Amino acid sequence: MVHTNENNKELKIECKKCFGLCCTALYFSASEGFPTDKEAGKPCINLQPDFTCSVHKNLRSKGLKGCTAYDCFGAGQKVSQVTCKGVNWHESQEHAKQMFEAFLIMRQLHEMLWYLTEALMLQTDANLKEEISSLLENTKNLTLLDINSLLSLDIEAHRSKVNIFLRNTSELIRTKTCNKRNANLKNKKTISRSLDFFGADLRKTNLIGADLRGACLIAANLRGTNLSGADLIGADLRDADLSGANLTNSIFLTQAQINTAKGNSNTRIPASLTRPDYWSK
Repeated sequence: MVHTNENNKELKIECKKCFGLCCTALYFSASEGFPTDKEAGKPCINLQPDFTCSVHKNLRSKGLKGCTAYDCFGAGQKVSQVTCKGVNWHESQEHAKQMFEAFLIMRQLHEMLWYLTEALMLQTDANLKEEISSLLENTKNLTLLDINSLLSLDIEAHRSKVNIFLRNTSELIRTKTCNKRNANLKNKKTISRSLDFFGADLRKTNLIGADLRGACLIAANLRGTNLSGADLIGADLRDADLSGANLTNSIFLTQAQINTAKGNSNTRIPASLTRPDYWSK
């Protein structure tokens, strides 16, 4: 499986081109690793007038894990530079409100683009591949809408269309992967379809081709596990130990999920993702 794609470049964050939207539009909770409890639409206490962060270089040392984990999939710079044409939210209260709402919608669209790009590369059925390509192009066009059109978009209806193809691709890849399971895994337990693996020790569980969509894997022990073909879409990997794990060919994994987990130099991740510099050596 190949995860690299030119389309993913626009889905990478470029904070210098953004007007601090994630630091302003979102609700923060101190209990989730943010500076303090913060209501949506209110700037973070560390956001500077030029939209830089006063403690950016020391986020981890200050315990602000939520800040280092968040990933907008490039939605921040898209809204700042394309949707709002470089006009920041300082201009007016009404513009700020629209801009923050647009950011929340754009982030969802960009997340869908991330998944659809991967689905297009993984899908082998020619007809489905063509449909995914069409849906991918349609989603890209939605990200170019003017702000009023963007705000009136039925995002849930569009997500439902996307999910059909993501699920189909997941089943295809997981089935193929499971059929190729190595014989030396026959003594490992087969994972049951569950959403709760909080703190679970999964080192002796066969996770190849596992359906882990939306699963709670908070603080789970995944050291040395092979997650080839495992669907991790929406899985909560906060503080999950991925040391030595092989996620190279896992599917629908995002940077935000990697950022929240624990890993080391032996953790293998998809080429489209970046190894956090705060992981252990």
